[in-house]
Amino acid sequence: MKEQVLRFVFLLICVGGVIATPPEDPIRCASKNTNCTITNTYGIFPDRTTCRAAEVVYPTSEEELVSAVASASKNKRKVKAATRFSHSITKLACPDGENGLLISTKNLNKILNVDPKGRTMTVQSGVSLRQIITAAGENGLALPYAPYWWGLTIGGMMGTGAHGSTLWGKGSAVHEYVVELRIVTPAGREDGYAKVRTLNQSHPSLDAARVSLGVLGVLSQVTLKLEPLFKRSVTYITKDDTDLGDELVTFGRKHEFGDVIWYPSQKKAVYRIDDRVSVNESGNGLYNFFPFRSTASAALAVVRSTEELQEATRDDNGKCVGAKLITALLSGIAYGLTNNGIFVGYPVVGFSNRMQASGTCLDSLNDGLITACPWDSRIKGEFFHQTAFSISLSVVKNFVEDVQKLVELEPKSLCGLETANGILMRYVTVSSAYLGKSEDAVDFDITYYRSKDPMAPRLFQDILEEIEQIGLFKYGGLPHWGKNRNLAFLGIIKKYNNAEKFLKVKEEYDPDGIFSSEWTDQMLGLREGVTVFKDGCAMEGMCICSEDRHCAPKKDYLCRPGKIYKEARVCTRVSKKTKKAEDFKDEL
Repeated sequence: MKEQVLRFVFLLICVGGVIATPPEDPIRCASKNTNCTITNTYGIFPDRTTCRAAEVVYPTSEEELVSAVASASKNKRKVKAATRFSHSITKLACPDGENGLLISTKNLNKILNVDPKGRTMTVQSGVSLRQIITAAGENGLALPYAPYWWGLTIGGMMGTGAHGSTLWGKGSAVHEYVVELRIVTPAGREDGYAKVRTLNQSHPSLDAARVSLGVLGVLSQVTLKLEPLFKRSVTYITKDDTDLGDELVTFGRKHEFGDVIWYPSQKKAVYRIDDRVSVNESGNGLYNFFPFRSTASAALAVVRSTEELQEATRDDNGKCVGAKLITALLSGIAYGLTNNGIFVGYPVVGFSNRMQASGTCLDSLNDGLITACPWDSRIKGEFFHQTAFSISLSVVKNFVEDVQKLVELEPKSLCGLETANGILMRYVTVSSAYLGKSEDAVDFDITYYRSKDPMAPRLFQDILEEIEQIGLFKYGGLPHWGKNRNLAFLGIIKKYNNAEKFLKVKEEYDPDGIFSSEWTDQMLGLREGVTVFKDGCAMEGMCICSEDRHCAPKKDYLCRPGKIYKEARVCTRVSKKTKKAEDFKDEL
């Protein structure tokens, strides 16, 4: 019966509306552009706080942007840049207090110049990845590597170090292809309280601005170095995961755009064999990733209700049945790949601009939320945590084997991840950016159920927490700046050899810290508080402690050491008697 229900829901999703209600602006104001709140596209931040600002402005030109920064600088007013879609999970767009200013780049959305001969493109900071890819393709050019979701802005991608997947060339991060940018920073009275700085490849501060966390100022323009348009050939191959650790080390060197999807409880891995081919190769392939399409809101509500019921009844069998069905159906439709309009088999060959990213749920007329992006917070849809960190190629095999050991202990523990299409593994390379990747690595993207009740435990929470902490602390994983829960950023700045150089540029560009906030200061190690020790703190990744550290207000409550990594462990467990989350007393 469960399989029949899930098949029905999946079919309903498949035939969901071809249009969708567009995502709403993440900034909402009570009176025109004043008395505002800001959130992310998922409708909530990791700590569930509400971020407020006194005012928002929507500049359309660099001149208007300079005016906004000058006003904030003159009045020592906290200010943050915000993007149209706000896909960063972390609170990078939150100004301190309630009197801050938001500068939205929503209307800084123009492509200023495309130079086919010089193979460059200059855009305003609010231009989306989709606009860049489309305009490049129309001029016979390509941005070779990019994230898979095209609803990101160039400013947002640079702020968080967003990337695709490759170990080739300059790497998969978009910021590696920036050859010049213009950034508006605070200034003194003699400069009119705001300054436009032009940074090119010879400028010593470019490596600070490539991954900025938004604390240096507001990007105005970005110039990208592109390549001649090319074709790609994609084939998905499923194998058992017995030798996954060894395969990860070599697979990225063999295939330029390769990535891997891992289904640990099913003991399977799906390898994306994705390579550059001649433009004379036949095929007009398209990658329209299925989970990024518009979806019937009614179907999403059924899926969410099913998840909530499974969690409440601790129905691990139901999750595993659903995971196998969903992954089989996604494989059957080639994850959204088509050859000349339909899928007729591998390989799928097409131009890079049609194969590298997607997100058609943004192609929106307003249908009154009959259909929407699956994570739209206005409907009962997806609601999740997302953990993303990169682990050095030199130790990635060991990490994979540790996860496999946990699955051996609890074979059904990661079925929940598989209902969200498993663990996505992409390749990233060492970067000259001060806050970029420090070595060639594999990035692990893990999406999993989040409860609407912050004190409600998740099914197999201990296993998921163990994986997160093994990756981040045992193997020194670098968290994605725009994703993750708070604990991922504990002591993170110490992992960056060039952190002091970044902080020096930050002090030069914004000495009064008007673009900084309590959260960014915590991320950068300038103040304490990235983790909070209180009852239930581990439910949503707000705390972590060693085996001898108190993590709750009561001093006799301690953390239980983990099975594999014994120096870190979450400090909240689920009471076997009450079935509710509570801090536990160590019994070791």
